[in-house]
Order: sequence, then structure tokens, then C-alpha cells
Amino acid sequence: MEVVEYSRDGAVALVHLNRPERLNAVTVELTEQLGAALARAAAEGARVVVLAGRGRAFCAGHDLKEPEPVETPVETRLRLEAIQEVTRLTRRFPGPVVAAVHGYALGAGCEFALACDVVVATEDAQLGFPEVGVGLSVTGGISRLLPMLVGWAKAKELLLLGERVTGAEAARIGMVARAVPPGEHETAALDLARRLVERPALALSLAKQVLDHGLDATLEEAMVREVDHAILTSLSGEGEAPKEAFTRG
Repeated sequence: MEVVEYSRDGAVALVHLNRPERLNAVTVELTEQLGAALARAAAEGARVVVLAGRGRAFCAGHDLKEPEPVETPVETRLRLEAIQEVTRLTRRFPGPVVAAVHGYALGAGCEFALACDVVVATEDAQLGFPEVGVGLSVTGGISRLLPMLVGWAKAKELLLLGERVTGAEAARIGMVARAVPPGEHETAALDLARRLVERPALALSLAKQVLDHGLDATLEEAMVREVDHAILTSLSGEGEAPKEAFTRG
């Protein structure tokens, strides 16, 4: 059985973590297949990806019931960098990646979610980073992404204490984009994805890129990139898109 399922809904690629009996906990196989699914979506020209989990959870983090790997430091580095590659592939995907979170999104599972461009979570979802409490460390870019989402002080509290927050609280503090009633996460995420597909492709991709690159740039670098992107959109022909959003009084 594939531990990551891939399907299409028109221009939307649907990627499901598929280890429901283990709450979609992370294994090497799952990480590899998730990376392959994101790469496939890009290669096929999908406009938007929706990432979700089968069963009762999005992803409960590393599978602590799996045997402890016997590996050299070099092998450990390669395994951890493979998890980080999911963040890289998510950010490199030309269009938005929307996470549909329910149940648990813990540790690496929360990293997978927060690497996405938009996160929809059920109000009762449980998100958090338990790594410090079990003697581990975060990996998937969270040391940079989490403070940008919730602020420095809240990020330290979440990482140091490992306390979980509900989807409703995560939306309130800016950790996720929106919270929805239980059971509606995939419907809401797919509806959002279909709306995003209707946006001009180049402008949508550049909007994602300029925000992502802004995480790593100085203000001057960000402003230079904004001008570059404005020139590209002016030449793309997408400027003929409806202007109602700008002209409403």
C-alpha cells in the first residue's frame, strides 16, 4: 500500500498521507513518497496542491514505535535533510500548497503543515512541537517559519514547552490561516484551492515567491524583487484580468 496517495481534481493535485493505522506518523518511506508527490505535481503542471491525511489525523509526527535507526552521523544527516526537502519542495512548488489539517499535527507533521502556503485546520485539531520534551530537535525550517507566523515570544513558548494548541487557537495567533468545524477541513481546503486556480497563474506564483523570498531577504532585496515581479506581471498579459477588486468604491 502506498503511504502517500496522489490524485488530481482538474488543476489541483491531491496528496494524502496514508498510514491511518499509525495516525500518518512519519517514516523514511512516507517522507520519500511525500517528496515524490510534490515533485510529481510540479512536473505535471498542477496549479495548486492540497495536502491532507487519511484517517483520524493529519500527521502525528515521527513514529516512535518504529525501531530506533542504527546509523552513522552522516546517515542521520541525510535522513533529516530528506525531511527538510519536503519544506524545500513545498516552497519551490510554483503555485500555492494548501494544508488540510485535522486530528494531530505534531512534530514533523506540524512542520509539513506550516511549510504550506495556506493552512486550514479544524477547530479541534491539535498542533504542536513535542521534540524538546523527548530529547529531539525541530528540523523542517520551523526555527525560521514559526517566529514569522506567531512572533518570537510565542514561538519560544511553543517550542520550549511543547504545549499543543487547538486549530481554533492556532488561527487566533496566526499559526494557521483559518479554522473550520470538525470534518470540513478537506472541503474547505479544496474550495480554497479551486478559487486559487482561477487566479492569474503568473501573478499567483510570483505573489507566493515574493513572500517566501522575503523571509530570507533584507528590505532592499525584497523591494528589488518586487519591482522585478511587477515588470514580469506587466509583460505577461495577465493584466487584462478583471479589476473589480481595485475599483469597488
